[in-house]
Amino acid sequence: MRRLLLVLCLFTVLLPAQSMAADKVLMMATTTSTADTGLLDDLAPAFQKETGIELKFTATGTGKALEMGRSCNVDVLLVHDPEAEAKFVGDGFGINRVQLMYNDFVMVGPKADPAGVKGKTVAEAMKTLSGGKAPFISRGDKSGTHALELRLWKDTGVGVPEGKEWYVEAGQGMMRTIAMCAEKGGYTLTDRGTWIKYEAGLKESGPLAIVVEKDQKLFNQYSSITVNPAKCPSAKADLADAFTKWMASPSTQKRIADFKLMEKPLFTPNAGK
Repeated sequence: MRRLLLVLCLFTVLLPAQSMAADKVLMMATTTSTADTGLLDDLAPAFQKETGIELKFTATGTGKALEMGRSCNVDVLLVHDPEAEAKFVGDGFGINRVQLMYNDFVMVGPKADPAGVKGKTVAEAMKTLSGGKAPFISRGDKSGTHALELRLWKDTGVGVPEGKEWYVEAGQGMMRTIAMCAEKGGYTLTDRGTWIKYEAGLKESGPLAIVVEKDQKLFNQYSSITVNPAKCPSAKADLADAFTKWMASPSTQKRIADFKLMEKPLFTPNAGK
């Protein structure tokens, strides 16, 4: 009987503690680039140390991340498709959208550049690639990168080349898509941060190089969005807002600016700008 009473007393003490620990866990859906680059592996421990909140994140395409928000499976998003984000907020699923950092997209392709797009604007490059002189590897996964690519095809008047022999839909994350691009001798769009991470992982010089860059259409903004508790009662909006404030703080913005590979910055902080 005494042992039973002792066990019951322990449960009485431990259950509230476990509940409090669970309350301090923030679930986030984010794009693959924030994870593939190693940025979140650098930030998450610092966030927990400074706030006591454990950050658990799922890295996927922005489209799927937004779906996770609509399904009430996460508390906060860190994504990079402003048009889709605006709809998510407009539909009432998100609140407190705050821009935090940016990088840009680049087009990479074989160093020999068989399609002859090096140095062109992204619109000129897309038109040239529509001639089918080399494969184009699309993410094909409803990610922010994929969404941009589809807009570029439409904006250039070419239209999305689905079904074309030279157009390959990977259905994969950015790192794997770059690897497929190298394997097939093709071209693809990637965020610069993931490209730098890919380069840093090569033991020797690889077959790909940047062929198109520094075009205004390739700007890549990352923002956080709190999942609206009015739509998702279980969403921990207080923890999500704490994360956003922490990310936008001067000390974390400096940490993001200082996060580099090969002495190259992967993201540029721009909270409050």
